[in-house]
Amino acid sequence: MSDTYARVMRPADEPSKRRATRAGRRSGAAPALAAAPPQVEPASAEPAPAGGEGRPGERAGTPAEAMFAAAAAAFMAGRDAQADRDFLFEDVPAPKRLAPYATAMAATVQRDGADVAWGRLVLLYDPDGQEGWDGMFRLVAYVRADVEPEMAADPLLGEVGWSWLSEALDARVPGYAVPSGTVTRVITEGFGAKRDELPLTGFELRASWSPAGPGNSSAGEVDLDAIDLSAHISAWCDCLSAAAGLEPPGTRALRPPGRG
Repeated sequence: MSDTYARVMRPADEPSKRRATRAGRRSGAAPALAAAPPQVEPASAEPAPAGGEGRPGERAGTPAEAMFAAAAAAFMAGRDAQADRDFLFEDVPAPKRLAPYATAMAATVQRDGADVAWGRLVLLYDPDGQEGWDGMFRLVAYVRADVEPEMAADPLLGEVGWSWLSEALDARVPGYAVPSGTVTRVITEGFGAKRDELPLTGFELRASWSPAGPGNSSAGEVDLDAIDLSAHISAWCDCLSAAAGLEPPGTRALRPPGRG
């Protein structure tokens, strides 16, 4: 996974840091964009090129724009299909440097009234493809979760954390290619006026992968039904659930028995 992807999925983007903007919001609810702090730009009501202009010479209504509009609609429909999960979804700005076209979403998982896991999923589209993509589409994911100190110290944290994503993809999607990512242990300590606060321990996963199959080829027609973006969103949500301690079938847990 490139350093650029890692910078896009920085911890400062956590939805939990914008808790005030999510009050009462669940999938399908209208986002209260006016309440967002300065670092969060309102997401456009219509999908737009990540760079705002698209490739030189492209105008509204080009085949590339039409393809991205259809993919973005399928992406959001996949989010709506997760309405039965106890997630808080929101629209977030897409990165502007990774591809000509991009759209993004964020989600937070709560347990016992507290935010325990959050993440972001970005869909990238480049009609010319990119090196290492193996196609025209790429998904970039970020997952962050609070874990107990003993879990953060577990030497298997990285392996098990990565398995939450890989097993979810294996179970959900018709195919994926070129997976790449990192798992990071996070320890947050307070100093000065915050010296009395207990240390917080967490887990971060940054990953990217490409939908595989005839729907995401670097040559020929793109078949969005074959890509099945909804299935990729389901896999990302499964990974979030596992990180939050709500392990779906087939995943391995790090949390001790009896903890959520």
